[in-house]
This record gives sequence, structure tokens and C-alpha cells, in this order.
Amino acid sequence: MVSQTITIKNAEGLHARPATEIAKSAIQYTSTVELDVMGNKYNAKSVLNIMSAGIKNSTQVKIICDGVDEEKALEGVMQTFQQNALV
Repeated sequence: MVSQTITIKNAEGLHARPATEIAKSAIQYTSTVELDVMGNKYNAKSVLNIMSAGIKNSTQVKIICDGVDEEKALEGVMQTFQQNALV
């Protein structure tokens, strides 16, 4: 299992468009990919799960990947967060 904690720095928080991009990125990997928001875990492969987290600006999010390609999954999802100007 690998993880990394980030802080959302987008004024609009994590809204529908970036949530869709994150789910698209996460679904490419065999490993489980979760977002831990204030102790609650959300499946990052599901847009609805990500949206239900209600992630706002300045929220800390821990990305947790577990499985055979966990390192690549973490790297890919982190890249998606960066490309969408969320961190």
C-alpha cells in the first residue's frame, strides 16, 4: 500500500469535471484507489463517490493505492490532480 496526502488548492474544490478525470485515471489501474477525506474513504474509480465526498478548497485528501500496480496508480492519479490544477 502506498499513499500521499495533498491539499486541494482550487477555489471551486473538486467539482464534476476534475472528478471525472480522476475517476478515468484511477480506473486504468488494477489496484484499489481510494481518497481518504477526514477519515472517510471514497472509491476514486467512481465519479459519484468522489462527488459525494464534497471536497472543497483547502481540504486535505489522502490518496491510497493498494495492489499490484499501486506505485503507477499513485503516480497517475497524482498527475491527474496536478493537470487539473487541484493541488
